[in-house]
Amino acid sequence: MFGEQVSILMREVAADVVMPRFRSLAPGEVAEKTPGEIVTIADREAEERLYEGLSALDIDARILGEEAVSRDPGLLDDIGEGRVWLIDPLDGTANFAAGRFPFGMMIALVEDGEPVEGWIFDPTSGRLCHARRGQGASCDGQPVPVSGRRGRRSPPRAAIGSHFLAPERREALHAFAGRTLDVQPVPRCAAESYVRLVLGQDDIALFQRILPWDHAAGALFLTEAGGKITHWDGAPYRIGGPGKGVLAAADAELWRSASALIFDPAAGLVDLEDSF
Repeated sequence: MFGEQVSILMREVAADVVMPRFRSLAPGEVAEKTPGEIVTIADREAEERLYEGLSALDIDARILGEEAVSRDPGLLDDIGEGRVWLIDPLDGTANFAAGRFPFGMMIALVEDGEPVEGWIFDPTSGRLCHARRGQGASCDGQPVPVSGRRGRRSPPRAAIGSHFLAPERREALHAFAGRTLDVQPVPRCAAESYVRLVLGQDDIALFQRILPWDHAAGALFLTEAGGKITHWDGAPYRIGGPGKGVLAAADAELWRSASALIFDPAAGLVDLEDSF
């Protein structure tokens, strides 16, 4: 479909806009867009460039970027219908603004709530991950082996995104999960989280917030590589649907074991599903 064209676009925008500002942001180039959430001039300019490029490639689709939606949340209305491009111009903005890694760029093409093509780009290394529904996943042009073929790690390594929980609930969840999982710090960058699952650095990832640009490309990359992702209730992941949270794993067996553990009532997450 659009694989090479979008890859070239992302590389150009990263070279022209993102990397020149890494560790070079002036004080006035970083702002708080919502409490606890920041945006930089690199986010905004990269989104504008990506929007322009995608508009030229596909004139019949809607294009939604994270920063545009932050200014006009109504743009998300009916996101699960029709053909939509989703842009995350700079995932891991807090890391980028602090001058640390990881951060990335993500683009996904979605049709009626289902990702059909996705790109995850790491501007610092040049690593480009791509997936197309029904046609597999690749990293830097090389096919990615199905995750389930690799050897088992014991205990499984889990990145549990719990920073939106109250501290006491976060501690309780991590202590409970830590009985049978190797709980690791999250990278605060979904673009990195999904690649870690596919390339074998992590086995399980839990997310509370499911902003569509954070997960569409990664969910497709993961599933095309043999992984599994669902909402917390086990329903298939869908953009614009009623599902809450996301549980992702490198394969179906890992997903089943993680689901049984993390959603055990004693872990304290079950009663949170209606709060998001």
